[in-house]
Amino acid sequence: MQIPIMIAAGFAAALVAPATAQGVKKDGLIIDRPWARETARGQSAGGGFLTITNSARADERLTGGSTPVATRVEIHSMSMEGGVMRMRPLKHGLPIPAGGSVTLKPGSFHIMFMGLKRPLVRGETIPVTLDFARVGKVQVSFAVEAVTYGGSHGGH
Repeated sequence: MQIPIMIAAGFAAALVAPATAQGVKKDGLIIDRPWARETARGQSAGGGFLTITNSARADERLTGGSTPVATRVEIHSMSMEGGVMRMRPLKHGLPIPAGGSVTLKPGSFHIMFMGLKRPLVRGETIPVTLDFARVGKVQVSFAVEAVTYGGSHGGH
């Protein structure tokens, strides 16, 4: 059986189309635009970014998570100290105030995928379970973008 060229070309394009991660809603939380940067072979850590909106009346706290592609998922802050970039895990998690929104982005708060078991490849999505103090575990898919991608405002 032969497949018309137009259909075959469309199918091939769908296979290589960029991954798109969908936003997730749970118990007043909206997790939007989850993405991660592609990593090089042998790289032991990767970064994840997203926006969390808390429409609930109670404060929330992102405390960590898990993913099959890394041994640990940590929430980090980034700061400049004496011209040196410092990344540190947030021991008590990241507060998300009631009625507020927090954006995890390059150069600021972010998720670290520590102990990568394999490279993160542009175009794929990776499953991540985020842990919250109030609502518990939330399943999210992170779209892996080019290392030069800066998020919704940074462009490709």
